[in-house]
Amino acid sequence: MKGAFVDRKKPLRLIDAGTIPYLESQTIYHAVAHAMTPETPDTAILVSPQTPYVCVGFHQEVDREVDLEYCQAHQIPVTRREVGGGAVLLDANQIFTQWVFQPDHVPLKVVDRFRLHAEPIMATYRDFGVEANFRPINDIHVSGKKIGGMGAAAIGNAEVVVSSLMLDFDTRTMARVLKVPNEKFRDKVFQGLENYMTTLKKELGQMPDRDEVKQHYVRHLEEVLQRPVEWGELTPGEKEVMAQLNARFATREWLYQKGGLVRGAVKIHSGVWVGETAYKAPGGLIRITLRIRENTIDDLAISGDFTFYPQHQLAAFEAFLKGHSLEPATLRRTIEAFYQETGVQTPGIEVDHWLTVFGQLADAVAKHS
Repeated sequence: MKGAFVDRKKPLRLIDAGTIPYLESQTIYHAVAHAMTPETPDTAILVSPQTPYVCVGFHQEVDREVDLEYCQAHQIPVTRREVGGGAVLLDANQIFTQWVFQPDHVPLKVVDRFRLHAEPIMATYRDFGVEANFRPINDIHVSGKKIGGMGAAAIGNAEVVVSSLMLDFDTRTMARVLKVPNEKFRDKVFQGLENYMTTLKKELGQMPDRDEVKQHYVRHLEEVLQRPVEWGELTPGEKEVMAQLNARFATREWLYQKGGLVRGAVKIHSGVWVGETAYKAPGGLIRITLRIRENTIDDLAISGDFTFYPQHQLAAFEAFLKGHSLEPATLRRTIEAFYQETGVQTPGIEVDHWLTVFGQLADAVAKHS
């Protein structure tokens, strides 16, 4: 692993948490990450939630992505993770694969972390006769159909990469929990999920044995990382942090933390506009709400299902852009300067993609001026 300096003799701690309460299926890896010290072993966690829930990405605005009324009416909880990506329905038919590693024990490039994390998952699928392949930026595909995606984040003092082994997936409920403009659009989402997603059950014609899938995964985990695996459990300190996170992740403040400006493209007064646009880059959807004052960025909110690593730097990016001109050449220099100064990684999103989405807003304002 280029950029990773691992003592191969040091074992990887493997925690098989089984099936646990839905919130804990998220807070378990966050707790290991937030509690990590230099002495904490690299840890892989296998876990599934007891009941279905919706989990939104760190950079998303929950009320824009999820049909909260439907979820409440059908008792489907909604929470947020510290990892980027999009809103997803999670349930017991997915075995989450959660890696929590020391910072210098993973590849430097995020996309290389995705590729590494995918290897034991793909090898497991192949053991069952399902030919899975890595598709950049962060997907696993089988014959052109998606069978999983990955996310990465810097949490606490740890580097985290997460994905899942897809035994089965409830496409109908997934299509229903998403917030969409109308029912015709929802039908298209459902058909898209049906036609372009797959699972082990779909590929095999029957549900595979959960324990057998885990056994294959653990064997390939050792092979890929070239390290022995030692079965373990959470330490008392990690359990204490997990209890704190259980309380935090259940709050309204945590769920709704990603804010934004007033919606809609409206003229505030001469020279001041508020607009909003979205752009689908290879690395994910970018949504920007922007207040423009005399062709400069007066205020903005960025959200979406992309990976912005480290994830907390997105707020710094927003702050960095304020007061800068929207003139393309100047904006390019500004964005490039931020990337160079901070070393952030946005797999599948380049400077030109940011210029495109900001340009859409600037053009819209120019047409109405």
